[in-house]
Amino acid sequence: MTRENGTTPRPRGGLAGKRQAILNGALTVFARDGYTRASIDAISAEAGVSTRTIYNHFADKTELFLTVIQESATRAADVQIAIIDRHLRKVTDLEADLIEFGRDWVTPRPDSAAHFSLVEQIKAEAGHIPQEAIDAWQETGPRRVRRELAGHLRRLADRGLLRIDDPDRAALHLLLLIAAELPAHQASLSPEELTETVPAGIHTFLYGHLR
Repeated sequence: MTRENGTTPRPRGGLAGKRQAILNGALTVFARDGYTRASIDAISAEAGVSTRTIYNHFADKTELFLTVIQESATRAADVQIAIIDRHLRKVTDLEADLIEFGRDWVTPRPDSAAHFSLVEQIKAEAGHIPQEAIDAWQETGPRRVRRELAGHLRRLADRGLLRIDDPDRAALHLLLLIAAELPAHQASLSPEELTETVPAGIHTFLYGHLR
């Protein structure tokens, strides 16, 4: 397709494609090197674009990191919220459904590996990362997920299945009990460990919250 002047229009996906390549490359580098050690040159090489192209899209490394953590946390949260909804939307056997939820929750997911490596880097470098980026990660990721889980627990309490005074705190307790060592320990969990660890965490949770 050509314009009336004979020129060929630039594909509309060009800029968007380069921006996504930058974000993908930056996620890989930030997850591997952390925020402090990551360089725009390394991100440029990983993304397959020039450093000028990166600066055409992002003012500096801080803005790029903020965008990466927000988008990565959003995707990871979407996956986790889907797990919550899948197992807790229609609970018929409280203990069994919570155990299945826990096992699904701690099952390693290769598509999320880079994000959780990035989270480990954030925890290790918290004092050197802009607070804005940490707040953005918390709000788009962990806090959003915990609010969703708290809503399900509140509904279970409304049905008389659980005794919960503070749904948000109960959601945090549940996640800690079934996955306290995640994500660093996640990849090394064997089926046997899943069989033993998750039910033990659920039993402890129920001990404190059953009516």
